Parts: sequence; C-alpha cells; structure tokens
Amino acid sequence: MTDRTAPLHVVVLAAGKGTRMRSRLPKVLQPLGGRPLIAHVLERARGLEPRSVTVVVGHQAERVIQTTDADDLRFVEQVEQKGTGHAVSLALAAQDPADRVLVLYGDVPLIPEADLAACLAGEARLVVLGAEIPDPAGYGRLIEHPPGHLERIVEERDADAATRRIRRINTGILCAVAGDLQRWLAAGESEAARRQGEWYLTDVVAAARAEGLPVALVLSSRPEAVLGVNDRAQLAQQERQYQHARAQNCLREGLMLADPARFDLRGELSFGQDCLIDVNVVMEGRVRLGEGVRIGPGCRLRDVTVGDDAVIDAYSLLESCEIGPNCQVGPFARLRPGARLEAGARVGNFVEMKNATLGPGAKANHLTYLGDATVGARTNIGAGTITCNYDGANKHQTRIGVGAFIGSNSSLVAPVVVGDDATIGAGTVLTRDAPPGKLTLTRSPQETRPDWERPRKTAHPTKD
Repeated sequence: MTDRTAPLHVVVLAAGKGTRMRSRLPKVLQPLGGRPLIAHVLERARGLEPRSVTVVVGHQAERVIQTTDADDLRFVEQVEQKGTGHAVSLALAAQDPADRVLVLYGDVPLIPEADLAACLAGEARLVVLGAEIPDPAGYGRLIEHPPGHLERIVEERDADAATRRIRRINTGILCAVAGDLQRWLAAGESEAARRQGEWYLTDVVAAARAEGLPVALVLSSRPEAVLGVNDRAQLAQQERQYQHARAQNCLREGLMLADPARFDLRGELSFGQDCLIDVNVVMEGRVRLGEGVRIGPGCRLRDVTVGDDAVIDAYSLLESCEIGPNCQVGPFARLRPGARLEAGARVGNFVEMKNATLGPGAKANHLTYLGDATVGARTNIGAGTITCNYDGANKHQTRIGVGAFIGSNSSLVAPVVVGDDATIGAGTVLTRDAPPGKLTLTRSPQETRPDWERPRKTAHPTKD
C-alpha cells in the first residue's frame, strides 16, 4: 500500500523529437493557447505542490531548457533516445526510494486536474491512468483482471483481433513508489537488452504483476484531453478543446461572446460587466477590459487595457497600448506599442499610431499616421496627415497643442510644435513650429493655363 503522505516528485518527459509534427520546433514547444505545450503540463504539475519537478530533455535540449527554465525545475538530459523507461530511470537516479513519483508527458497539455487527483489518491503501489475512447486504433490496450485492476498492457502490433476491440487504452501516465519504480525499470532494462529493443515505461506493469503486486487502473474523466499531441491535426484538436473550455469559463463569468466557437484567448483576460465580443476576436498576452466595452469582429488585442464603454470596431489591431474610457477605435485601425488614447478620443479607419498620445476628445478619423507624437485635447487631425518622425537615423517628437486643427494631407516634419488652437492648412508641409491661434500653411500658387490641351492618342495607319 502507498504512503500518500510521502513527498511527491513529478517527472515530465520532454525528450522526443516529434517527427510527425514536421517542424523545426521541438514538439513540446509547439504553441497551444499562446503558450508551449509543456508550459501547460508544468502548470498542472505545480498545482500539485510537489517537492520537485524533473524535466527529461533530449531533442534540442538547450532550446527546451531556455524556454521553460525556472528555479523550481530540475533538468536531466537523455542523450540517447532509448525509450520512456530509460528516460524515467535517468530522472530517478537520486530519488529517495520511499517517495512517490508521478510521470507526466510534455505533449499531454490538458490532462484534467481530477485525473491527477485520482492517480494520487490510489492506494496501490502502481496506479496507471487509462482512457476509454471510441476509436482505440494505434494505442496500447489495457487488459484488466479483475475489472479496475490492470493485468497487462498489449501494444497494438502485438494484439489479436479480440484485444483490438478493447476500447480502454494506455495514456502512459502513472504514479508509483520511487523504489518500486526503480526496481521495475531495472527489470525492464534487462528485458529491453535481451530483445534489443527500446526500454519502455509500460514494462513496469509486467514487472509489478510478476511480483504479485496489484496495479490499479484509473480511467480519465475526459478521455479526449489525455491522448497527447503527435501531429498537427491532434494539436488543432487540442487547441479547440482548450479554447472551448476558456470560452465557457468567460461566459460563466459574465462575458458576452457572440459565438464562443469563434473566440480565441491566448493569454490572460479580465473584464468588467456588460462587455460584448463579436466573432473571430483573438486576445493575446494580458488584456484588461473595463465595463461596457464592445469589440467588433476580426479584432486582435495583445497586452491592451481598454477603459469603460470604449468601442473597438471591426478588424482593428491593438498591441501594447492603452484605450481610455468612452474612446472609439476603428474599423481597420492599427495601434502599435506605446499608443495611448485618453478619455473620449477617436481613431478611425486606416489610422496607425505608435508611441503617440491622443488627448481627451481628440480625433484622427481616417488615413493618418501618428508616430512619436502627443496630441492635445479636442484637436482634430485631418485625413492623410502624417507625422514625419524618422530622419533615417533617429526618431523625433511632434507636439500638437489643445484645440488645434490639422488640415487634410498635411506632413508634420519632426521635431516640430503646433501651438494651442493653431490651424494648419490642408496640404501643408510643416518644417517649423506653428504659433498658437494662427493659420499656418505652405501652398504653391494655383495656376490655370487656358491654352493647354489634353494630349490625344496618335492614330496609327492600318496595315494592309
């Protein structure tokens, strides 16, 4: 019987290459919900409050370590890919024999917490997590005797027709006493050497039964979540499971989603009451929404704060920016890092901002670029206006005062200052400061030539 008060150690297997992914990125670093697969597994592991977490790395070990490195993790490298049994044995080399060990996989990101709790609650010295699925093809089958007690695991290639009809399959996840696991793995190593094959973790079941010890079987509460990720199709399936769960959680907490199946949350989202999100919206990083925020279809927000009653209209892209209360953005607006809209400001279609601030009530309704600029309250930026902030080597600031009016198709060549209540005439190229309360413009004289005629096409003779 297992001492459930013994310290828990978690081993995460993350050494595989993931050939079926057909990717230069290691399988455990493939993204799910905006984070690597293994990040989800480590989150589950930490939630168990173990004494230690050991990650077994192999393929692109340095890259995996750099991505996941943390003070609470220990890394062991499996230089030769000799199988899962070999990987676990490396992780247990210095383990206290009395401790408990839980083995997880870096490509099984959505394992339910209830499954982990059930594995740890088992009294047998070896507990195996299985799943019952409609199509078990490709998986090892679980042979029980009596029901609930695992007799052996039969790989599909070794299974007869009757065994292949069994729908209970092995997930590879197990919990055992460290000393037992070390002993069983040593037996598995000898068997692997004899048959000149890989050293499998599943061999511990046969070793335990050879000693007359019972092996407890726990069935997953959500079988679709414990099948792992081996190729792009399975990764996409896991992504949809993940997004469905997050959308349902948002709905329960009061967020209105026009269509939960067309909403992706790839980070952290907080929101106030009465927020509405239309279809095909993607949230990344940390996004904070105030109360009464409305987000139109096709928008992407990454590391954004949005104030109360603001509207983000269709197909707008916002990144590392701040939107004040009662602001309006879009449609088709792009707010880049450092953009800031104060209360009641408006940014319309095909407006781009970067490192720029629109003061309260200021507006740039269409076809404008504002970079490295501050715009005062109630200022109007006309269509086609740009701040020429880059001289080819350095960025420069444009400062526009309160209540200014910038005429359409103006170019403000930074560094330049436009005073309060100044008016800049349409088509102006401003290269010097514009004084407050005055009209400033640069414009060539208009000329009409009465003797001018539009060119006409020359007639070409037809060939005989």
